[in-house]
Amino acid sequence: MAASGGEATAEAGKLLFSLDVPFPTSREADIALHSLSPDREPRKGGISKRLTVSGSTLSVSWSADEARILRVSVNSFLDHLSLVVETMEMFGPPVSH
Repeated sequence: MAASGGEATAEAGKLLFSLDVPFPTSREADIALHSLSPDREPRKGGISKRLTVSGSTLSVSWSADEARILRVSVNSFLDHLSLVVETMEMFGPPVSH
């Protein structure tokens, strides 16, 4: 699974970054969403992150005051995403309920 569509822009003094991550199925995208959603940003201010799923694509968007904060958050998210993807690959496709 390759992430696509990474985009960084600046708007009204904020740095914005978005990332679309395609999954083989919508069920796997939902599993990733629920696995990654509990991870709130440790800082109270300066950054926000939004995760959504559309079909089999997980979309993530960040808004930050500083490039350093944005970089740390994106890197942390990618580490967690990598772990989620490796875990799903290790255990095979999800079983339907």
